[in-house]
Amino acid sequence: MNSTYFTMDAFARQWTSSLDYWTERFLQLFFYTKFFPIFSLLFGVGIAMQAKKLRDLGEKSSTFFSRRMAVLFLFGWMHITFLWSGDVLHIYAILGLLSVWMVSRSDSFLLTGIFFFLLFPFYDQVLGFVLRVLSIDPYGFLASYSVESIRGLMRQGSYGDMILFRWREYVSNIPLLVGYLMPLAFAMFLLGIYLGRKEVYASMDKWVLRIRKPMIWVLMVSNAYRLLFLFLLPETELYRTEWGRVVFVKLMVISDVAFGLFYLWFIAWLWYFSSLQKTISPLRFVGRMALTNYLLQSLIGMLVFTSVGLGMFETLSPFQMTLLAFVVFGGQVIFSRLWLSYFRFGPLEWLWRKLTYSKRLVWKKNK
Repeated sequence: MNSTYFTMDAFARQWTSSLDYWTERFLQLFFYTKFFPIFSLLFGVGIAMQAKKLRDLGEKSSTFFSRRMAVLFLFGWMHITFLWSGDVLHIYAILGLLSVWMVSRSDSFLLTGIFFFLLFPFYDQVLGFVLRVLSIDPYGFLASYSVESIRGLMRQGSYGDMILFRWREYVSNIPLLVGYLMPLAFAMFLLGIYLGRKEVYASMDKWVLRIRKPMIWVLMVSNAYRLLFLFLLPETELYRTEWGRVVFVKLMVISDVAFGLFYLWFIAWLWYFSSLQKTISPLRFVGRMALTNYLLQSLIGMLVFTSVGLGMFETLSPFQMTLLAFVVFGGQVIFSRLWLSYFRFGPLEWLWRKLTYSKRLVWKKNK
């Protein structure tokens, strides 16, 4: 939220120190686009677990998931309107409804879908063709804005003007959403459903040991390619060709997904087979309040970077932003632990469940 997709390149050129350069490289190597696949996979696992529970109870899953995803979509719409245009909740809601239909499909169907949506390399070309046929130019929605006008808007503009800009920015980013985020999310949803149907979570310790060697290879190969992509490939003639860039970028996406899966495995390994279980255990409180913390991060970002609060848009360097991110996350760990010592759910998790089940839920814990 310290920059927008439209101003990102101009913002990056401001910071030329070696500290900021290596901070950016560090984030690209170990953080950027690594966690979205993890959250998407876990969302798919959750769908499979909920579908199984409903099936065991003899209840219809279509009504339950329709309400659940409708409420999530509403959260996403409000997120875009009032906080930040870079929302994923509405994507999860739309794809979540489609994924429910996939729960009863065969293993081979799911695996085929996973590989297709993850490996298909020409989303941008197909989407570009469709937009040209329909004479739609998403980028035109930001034609009246410049880098400087966006900076002025974020630092000093009215809240109403920022809402209008957020929706214009959202529409301009539809190619990114449809051509990158949605296929990736859906592939991970399907993988999560596949693993959830296999009830991997019931014997997680055995699975962690079983795939230990493959995960070590994933760590080495994915990071080796990422290093090549960051430091060598952009300088080659092949990368500058249209099809060369398509292939290399797709391989980068696959390597990021693979590394994200390694992160998930490594956290499980630390939990089951290391002496650090107590050290990492506070992370589970953040996970139990994932929706609340996700929207809370956007609220904090709006208060720090826009005229609603401090108006520090595009004033923090990559290094300063990284420090701020760790401070905010650390604060959320403490907040989540304290909240869940008094309540059974996070505030938005409680609201989501209440609207889904349409009944009164006990919120506070009995002391």
